[in-house]
Amino acid sequence: MKPTPGALFRRAVQEESPLQVVGAINANHALLAKRAGFKAIYLSGGGVAAGSLGLPDLGISNLDDVLTDVRRITDVCDLPLLVDVDTGFGASAFNVARTVRSMIKFGAAACHIEDQVGAKRCGHRPGKEIVSKGEMVDRIKAAADARTDEDFVIMARTDALAVEGLDAAIDRAVACVEAGADMIFPEAITSLEMYSQFAKAVKVPILANITEFGSTPLFTVEELKGADVGLVLYPLSAFRAMNKAAENVYGAIRRDGTQKNVVDTMQTRAELYDRIDYHKYEQHLDALFAQAKNK
Repeated sequence: MKPTPGALFRRAVQEESPLQVVGAINANHALLAKRAGFKAIYLSGGGVAAGSLGLPDLGISNLDDVLTDVRRITDVCDLPLLVDVDTGFGASAFNVARTVRSMIKFGAAACHIEDQVGAKRCGHRPGKEIVSKGEMVDRIKAAADARTDEDFVIMARTDALAVEGLDAAIDRAVACVEAGADMIFPEAITSLEMYSQFAKAVKVPILANITEFGSTPLFTVEELKGADVGLVLYPLSAFRAMNKAAENVYGAIRRDGTQKNVVDTMQTRAELYDRIDYHKYEQHLDALFAQAKNK
C-alpha cells in the first residue's frame, strides 16, 4: 500500500536529521525544490498572502486561498508538503477540524497551527498577541481529533517567546504535545540554547524557522543539529530571490527599452521546458494526434 503524505513526512524527519524543509511558493518551485534534492517542502501563509494575493500576512487570506495553492503543488509534486494554516481559519474547533480535513483531502502531509489571535501577524514582527494556553490546547485537540489519516502531522507553533518569555513558551509547547501535537515550532527563537531547552522539554521533533531578515540568526544545519533541532525551515528564501530578480528585470526593460541586458539572468526556455517536463507532454500530444489521423 502506498504511504500517505503524512507517513512520507514522518519518514523524512527520521531519515534526515535535521530535515531541511524549503519553501515552495508555487507548483513550479515545488518541482525545482525536488530537483535540488530536498525531501520535503513548505507552503507559507505569508507567502500565499503576498505571492498569490498581493496582501500582507495579517490574517487576510482564508482557507480556500491556501487550499488552491496546496492543490496546485500536490497535483504535480510528490514531496510531502508542510502547510502554514495560521490560527486554523476560524474561531471554533469546527473551523480547525475543517481545515485539517481539507488539508488531508488536498494532499498535504502536515500543517502547523499557531497560538496568535485571529488578527495575526508575521511571527517576526512586533505587537503580536496570543490566545490563552487553554485556547491553544483546544485548537490542537480539535486538529488531532479531526485527522482522517493518523499519519498526518499536527505541528503546534507558539509565538509566546516574544510575548510571555521562554518558560511560558516551553510550558505551552509541552501542553500542546500532551494535547496531540506531533511536532513543535517555537517561533522567533534567538539562540541555539533555546532550541535545546525546547527539545529537552517536549521530546518531539522541533522545527527551527531560519527565515531571512527576522529575529532568528541564520544558523547552519550543523549548528541546529547540535541543538537537537529536528527540522530546519527556509520558508521564503526562493520567493525573496524571485521577487528581487523580477524587480531587476522590470526595471531594466523599462529603463533600457529592451531585455537584452538582463537575459543572462533568466532561466532559458530550454531550462524551463526541462524543469516542467514539457517535451513528455508534447510527445504524448503528438501521439494522440497521430492516432486520430490513422483512424
